[in-house]
Amino acid sequence: MGDGVLSLLKKMIGRGAMAAGSAHRGVHEPKGWATTNRIDECQRFNHRGHCLGISEGGRLMESLQANPGNPQGLRRRDVLKAGLAAGVTLSALPLARPAVLWGTEIGQPKRGGILCVWGSDPPHFDPHLIFNAKTHGALSFTHSTLVRHKVGPEIAPGTFIVEPHLAERWEAPDDTTYVFSLRQGVKWHNKPPVNGRELVAEDVKFTFDRFLTETGNAIRYMLESVDRVEVVDRYTVKFLLKEPFVWLVDVLANPIMWVIAPEVVQQFGDLKKPESAIGTGPFMLGRFEPNVKTVFTRNPAYFRDGQPYVDGVEWLVVEDASAALAMYRSGQLDCGPAPWWSVRQEDLESVQKTHPHLKYQDFLSTVSHAIYMRTDQAPFNDVRVRRAISHAVDRQAIIDAVWIKGEQIPAISRGLSEWSPRIDELGAGAKYYQYDPKEARRLLAEAGVPKGFKTQMFTTAGTGAGRQLTDAAQLAQRYLKEVGIEAELKIQEYGAYQATTAKGKFDGMAFAPIFNSWEPDSVLYGLYAPDQPRNMGHVNDPTITAMLKEQRRTQDRAARKQLIYDIQRRIADQQYYVYLYCLGITGSWYPYVKNHGPNTTYDFGGRSAALWLDR
Repeated sequence: MGDGVLSLLKKMIGRGAMAAGSAHRGVHEPKGWATTNRIDECQRFNHRGHCLGISEGGRLMESLQANPGNPQGLRRRDVLKAGLAAGVTLSALPLARPAVLWGTEIGQPKRGGILCVWGSDPPHFDPHLIFNAKTHGALSFTHSTLVRHKVGPEIAPGTFIVEPHLAERWEAPDDTTYVFSLRQGVKWHNKPPVNGRELVAEDVKFTFDRFLTETGNAIRYMLESVDRVEVVDRYTVKFLLKEPFVWLVDVLANPIMWVIAPEVVQQFGDLKKPESAIGTGPFMLGRFEPNVKTVFTRNPAYFRDGQPYVDGVEWLVVEDASAALAMYRSGQLDCGPAPWWSVRQEDLESVQKTHPHLKYQDFLSTVSHAIYMRTDQAPFNDVRVRRAISHAVDRQAIIDAVWIKGEQIPAISRGLSEWSPRIDELGAGAKYYQYDPKEARRLLAEAGVPKGFKTQMFTTAGTGAGRQLTDAAQLAQRYLKEVGIEAELKIQEYGAYQATTAKGKFDGMAFAPIFNSWEPDSVLYGLYAPDQPRNMGHVNDPTITAMLKEQRRTQDRAARKQLIYDIQRRIADQQYYVYLYCLGITGSWYPYVKNHGPNTTYDFGGRSAALWLDR
């Protein structure tokens, strides 16, 4: 590592000396993490998707427990079976909470109290016009999905088990037909213009018709296999597909597929205003104070019996990390003062020493961080340049210097472990993950740019990672400079970044978190299928496109997994996106917060509804 990078590390991170990568750093298991695979034989589905239990072939996520005596280290412990990783689909499950699998008995639910938690300001409230955690996290309090990912302390982070929600059951009579039976008696919030009327099948049809026809919807591709949605009767809706799409139910569970009321759209024109946040969710939006907080109040007519247990939630915007940490230490926040209600790794040891009674749980993020670039423009349309960029960046050094905990990733975050191969399983493409500036310079010379080139690299400080993200970008910038690539850093306001760079409207390169993965199809298809708004790198690889389409219609789970691994091997070889790492997260909460289980979906509302306060 060059002197310039070491100097930057000392100045920027303030940790003094650190272990520098060698000129040929190999790929290895990250410090402080251990990975164990466990294969569980479970009940199966039939090939049409009818529920026979839980499908086979999944890899169980194991709980990652913080070790207060060794706060820098993370280790996995075997836990009782908690369900399968992403992609598991159940057609009918009881709503009653099963026995707790982690920790001690938590007792009976208690009603009352206000949950005060770290939150964020959404750019706006229209789920079909934006794809980011801030908007969808807020909507998780007010809205519901047809099916959802199960919540609670028995669900290991990184595990996404689908269960009924607005739909109480579903069936797939053939490969291109899915029929959902709605729960009867579900009421919209008692606010104009819906005034507490009952949810019916027409609402579901309206929602997904708008989803599929809204030109500004960047995630429309997730349901592009849907030909049409039909109302069968008042409480039954049918999805008819153009072609088989095995991920349909999993995608509908993603906490972005909120069901909306037609009257609300008719009244407001779009759903950007906070007043339009009217749904069937566990909470109602009581007050929105930009840059301060959003106040949610308990929905007394919520359809899940007894929930929510708290009277309300204060979703606080505290952008200063030190101020947020002080609030958590003093009990003004009930859960961790950082994204995913966590404690930042740089603060963890101190907090564990002063507050050993708090709850801590370690897990890997399902969000992928990457450098992406306009692969349809020179010089990034040359695979040798992209491979050189990958060799130039010392991923592990950035993890150690900025994030402290994390793991290098292929195209799918290692937090979604069932569908994410280890780096050493990527075949020929694994070598491009090695930090090797000499090889980077050789590849640039071979590509006809022996002296490197100048470009720009966009990023944003508004994702929740804040200063740390720009620190990481600056460090990557210095690594690139050492091999001759001078990338001028352009730090965008979050809204501007979402409207331009995140939609592929930029020149040069970008450095940012690029996708949260709850099932593998959305992240792969969105970033690689040609002409998709989420294809930020403008990738057009016919081989990958064909493989993506094939896995979408492959019913056999093991064969589908092999395809998804092969896709990631092709991606690693071509380096269309230079994947970097996912972060190590330590969720934290006060002991009086009962029945809380952290996870990496945007469903903060569902998790808030299921917990209670036992002060």
